[in-house]
Amino acid sequence: MDFKGKRLVHTPEGVRDIYGSEYANKQNIQKLFGEKLHSYGYQDIQTPTFEFFDVFSREIGTTPSKELYKFFDKEGNTLVLRPDFTPSIARCAAKYFMDETIPLRFCYAGNNFINTGDLQGKLKETTQMGAELIGDASPEADAEMIAMLVESLLNAGLKEFQVSIGQIDFFKGLCEQADLDMETELELRSFISNRNDFGAQELLESKHLSSDVCEALLNVSSLFGSYEILDKAEAYAGNPRSAGAIKRLKEVYRLLTVYGVEQYISFDLAMVSKYHYYTGIIFSAYTYQTGSAIAKGGRYDRLLEKFGKAAPATGFVVIIDDLVSALTRQKMCPPLENRNLLLVYENAVEKAISEAKAYRDKGYATVLMKREKEKQRYTKFAQENNFSQVIFISE
Repeated sequence: MDFKGKRLVHTPEGVRDIYGSEYANKQNIQKLFGEKLHSYGYQDIQTPTFEFFDVFSREIGTTPSKELYKFFDKEGNTLVLRPDFTPSIARCAAKYFMDETIPLRFCYAGNNFINTGDLQGKLKETTQMGAELIGDASPEADAEMIAMLVESLLNAGLKEFQVSIGQIDFFKGLCEQADLDMETELELRSFISNRNDFGAQELLESKHLSSDVCEALLNVSSLFGSYEILDKAEAYAGNPRSAGAIKRLKEVYRLLTVYGVEQYISFDLAMVSKYHYYTGIIFSAYTYQTGSAIAKGGRYDRLLEKFGKAAPATGFVVIIDDLVSALTRQKMCPPLENRNLLLVYENAVEKAISEAKAYRDKGYATVLMKREKEKQRYTKFAQENNFSQVIFISE
C-alpha cells in the first residue's frame, strides 16, 4: 500500500487507541485486579514482548504458528511477538530458579499479540493479567488459584459470573480405556468441546468400542452443571485416571467452600483448551454480555520440562480488555478516584504557578492553562477529560 502523501491516522485491523476516561477506567480496573494478586503474596515479573520462536513452538503446545507475528533479527533468528504469557514465565522460571524447590508465585501484566482472522470483532493486541504458581502439585494450589481469580474479579467490580472447572484427565482416561489413537482423540476432543454429539457418535461407532466406554465418552458433553454433576461423572469413570480426576475435583471444591467462593463455581467435563500444555484441572470464567471467556487457566505440570526444569505448575490469565468491556456493558465499573484539577488563569501567572504547586503537593493532579477562550469552553473540556473541578484564577 502506498502511503506517500497521505496522512496516517488509522490503525491496522485488530488494534485500537485507548485514551481519556476510557483508559483511566481500564487502568483502575487493572489496579484493583492486581491488588488481590499481591494480597496473596504473588510477586510481579516482566518478560520480553518478543521471544525466540521455539518458546511458542508446536512442541510447547501453545499458539499455532500461523497465528504468530513472526520476524527476524539481524542474525537470522526467528522471533515472535508474545502470544501467551505462560511459556515465557516457564522459560524464565527454568532459567533463574532451576534449583529452587520452594513454590514460586508470580503475577504479571502486559500486552499479547495473536494474528488470527477468525475472531471477528476481537482485538489482535490485548492487555492481559495473570498469575502462576510453580512447584506445587497439590489440590490446595488448584483451589488457591481459582479462589484468587474469583476474589480478583470481585475486587475489580464484577458481581455476576461463573468459573467453570473441567479436568482433562477425566477425558484422557476414557480415551486410554477405549484405546483411541492420538488422531482419533484429537478429533473426538473437537467434537466434544463443540458439543457436536452427532459427530462424536459417528466417530465412536466407527471404532467398534465396548458399550460402556462408548456410552461414557458420548456423555462427556452432558457432564456440566453444579457440584452434583461430579457424582454422575463418577459413575462413568471406569478407569483409575478418570476416577482420580473426579476425586481431585471434589477435593478442590471442598477447599473452595472453605474460601467461601463456591457460589461462583460450576463444572464442565467437556471443557478442553486449545493450549495442549494443560495437564489436569482447567477453568474458565464467564459473565454476561461477552461472547467468550474473560479468564482462562489450569494446571500445566509438564510445560517447564520443555525448558529443562521438572516442576508442576498452575496459573490463569484474564483478558483485561474483555473484563473492562463486560463491566462497562453491565454498568458495574468501579468509581474512579478523581483528583484532577484544571486551573485557568488570565495574567497572574506567578499566582497561578504558586497555587498549582500547592495543589500538587496535596496530591492533586493539576493542569495549568492560560485563558484564551470563554469560560464555558474550559468547563466543557474538563467534563470531557475527567477533571473533577475547574478553578479560574483572577488577578
